[in-house]
Amino acid sequence: MTLPVAGAWSAVVLGGGDPGDPFAAAHGAPVKALIPLCGEPMALHVLRALRRSGRVARVAYVGPTTPALDALLDLRVTDHGTLLSNLEAGVEALRTAGLRPGERVLVVTADIPLLDAQQLRDVLDSAPDAGLVYPVVRREACDAAYPGVKRTYVRVQDGTFTGGNLFLLDPALIGQFLPRLREVLSARKTPWKLAGLIGPGVLLRLLTGRLSVTRLEQKVSAILGVPARALITPHASVGTDVDKDEDLRLAEAHLGRAGAPPASPANPSATL
Repeated sequence: MTLPVAGAWSAVVLGGGDPGDPFAAAHGAPVKALIPLCGEPMALHVLRALRRSGRVARVAYVGPTTPALDALLDLRVTDHGTLLSNLEAGVEALRTAGLRPGERVLVVTADIPLLDAQQLRDVLDSAPDAGLVYPVVRREACDAAYPGVKRTYVRVQDGTFTGGNLFLLDPALIGQFLPRLREVLSARKTPWKLAGLIGPGVLLRLLTGRLSVTRLEQKVSAILGVPARALITPHASVGTDVDKDEDLRLAEAHLGRAGAPPASPANPSATL
């Protein structure tokens, strides 16, 4: 594949959330993305990684912001209440602002502050050419980077993995896979519904660790109707989000208390 040139990506950062989130409220923030981390909103660490990567030309942020965040944004998008609705709104904002032909979009949650610019470059530069790319991290990489941190893992033939908190998509295909993705997410806690979507045989092989990454990619592609690929990345930060106090302490310990200078500001525009 041809590696992307600098600034070849646009990004949607998902910083919305439940206004009643007890984790955010306990830290005096309206939503999790704005919880203070090393004296700054958590989302600010994510935005700096995007801007310093040299790969992201434009950022649309979905959710409430602060002046410090605004300086690193191009588009501010109102929180639409759910993850998929926010994803759709963010991509639509980028599309309205004008995407280049063939341009793909990086979608990242605002709660992975341990991600740094070099790691993000590695992910983007190694991404396969597919309609939907989902990075995953081996358990060994997570245990080595952050010993003792609890994550949700899935065992397949190729190893044991946790999912990333960012993914890459072709915005022209979002209308094709989003309705089916909504079905999968709504069925994930109902085994018989999930079996109906992915097939009982595939579900059994997945639950018993006998499914390969390649077969899983093929099945996800068939379900969503777009080419989908997994990207195995060595960077544990991609799969390490902050959603409880022990995660926050981990991030504080790794980032330290020294403040980082702000990146060059973009041109923020009005809320969409």
